[in-house]
Amino acid sequence: MPEEVADKEFNIDKEKHFSEWYNELLWRAELIDQRYNVKGFLVHRPNATIAENLIEEMFEKELQRRGHKPMRFPAVIPEENFEKEAEHVEGFSPNVFWITHGGSTKLEKKLALRPTSETAMYIMYAQWIRSYRDLPFKAYQRCQVWRYETKHTRPLLRDREFYWIEAHDVFESKREAERQVIEDMEITEEIIHNKLGIPFLYFRRPSWDKFAGAEYTFGADALIASGRVLQLPSTHFLGQNFSKTFGISFIDKDGNERHPWQTCYGPAVGRILAAVIAVHGDNKGCVFPFEIAPIQIVIVPIFKTGVDIDAINTKCLMLHEKLKKEYRVEFDESDKQPGAKFYYWELRGVPIRIEVGEKELHEAKLTIVRRDTGKREMIDEKELDKYLKNVGKEILKNLKEKADKDFNSRLFEAKTKEELKKLADKGGFIKVPFCSIDSDGKPCADVIKEETGLEVRGVLHGREEAAKGKCIICGREAKLMVYLAKSY
Repeated sequence: MPEEVADKEFNIDKEKHFSEWYNELLWRAELIDQRYNVKGFLVHRPNATIAENLIEEMFEKELQRRGHKPMRFPAVIPEENFEKEAEHVEGFSPNVFWITHGGSTKLEKKLALRPTSETAMYIMYAQWIRSYRDLPFKAYQRCQVWRYETKHTRPLLRDREFYWIEAHDVFESKREAERQVIEDMEITEEIIHNKLGIPFLYFRRPSWDKFAGAEYTFGADALIASGRVLQLPSTHFLGQNFSKTFGISFIDKDGNERHPWQTCYGPAVGRILAAVIAVHGDNKGCVFPFEIAPIQIVIVPIFKTGVDIDAINTKCLMLHEKLKKEYRVEFDESDKQPGAKFYYWELRGVPIRIEVGEKELHEAKLTIVRRDTGKREMIDEKELDKYLKNVGKEILKNLKEKADKDFNSRLFEAKTKEELKKLADKGGFIKVPFCSIDSDGKPCADVIKEETGLEVRGVLHGREEAAKGKCIICGREAKLMVYLAKSY
């Protein structure tokens, strides 16, 4: 990036010009680079990669705590594997990258670059699972997947190559598998809401929007600045569809051969990072929670005429050496003016700035500035360790409360089509009475989409909501309340 662009103050109105704000921020904060010469493929720069790795580690820790084991599977899938499950192949075939040659030699059978790994993993599960003693079988992998996305690509949100964790679990009973779906949603709540401060609603998706090959799907929907939906992790109850197709069976306690029940779960880390940027960022740039910030602390020396520059620099270096043992910290030794340094690090979302000048040097104090609030305070140097131990929790609490408040202000309800049309452009979720999320409700969903641009996101999980009145479109007795929103 040219230096004059990197140093230019960032100040785009996030609410009014979200797409411009988002795209410019990814570039200016040196998160991603789209100049790689294949459409839809990104270079993830260190600032993005560090945050993504930290998010992945959160998920891996939680998955392992709940009994999942890490594995690695090949990135290529033989065509015959991929075509075993009819609904699955129909759902994914239009988006598959196919390998047809090895060097100059045409392959006898095409290989798919995995768009998802069911058909790669389950062919092996059939070899490993033989007895009820082998169950439950809970495994995950951290990997890339490739999808020939035909819609307009958006960096980190809709790419042709993206990074995720996918968990694939096998159980003796339907009840255990359904419990796993709930557990997947608990993991999502624990990490995305409680650790990253991103509010969302979990919906049971309508039948026309479920994962290809699943019996049903639950998806987590967040809201970004424009009031549009961003889908975060989804979890899928696969039933016995794949176990029957791939010949996965086990001998139960009574000596009978049975097909197990399966689930899968897929947090896409790039998209989760995009949600953190989109939800918490402001007109100055990124605002990162302390735990996943690529740089957690920046130390900025403040020089004025007549000050002892060497003494201030020495103090900053000593502070840097101490803090880097525990934190991701930078000492800004550049020759920029303090204001330019502040803009630079605020753009990148560094949670804590420590300023050291003549007053701090002589009084054994430090000036601390928080990125989330802009609050500036001076503390005794000996209090720094205690301050830093607490400030991460305080920053997360503040970000989460602000995000929750904004999210809750975007929840609406409409009882008639006229009310719905008035609310359609406000942004957020609109709850309406609806006839069905099975296939017979699809025509009504199509009318809503055509007339308002809103999509049926599904039925809210975890809160009983009695149906009220008639379906907002067809006039049939409403069976349930569904939530509508525009997707990003």
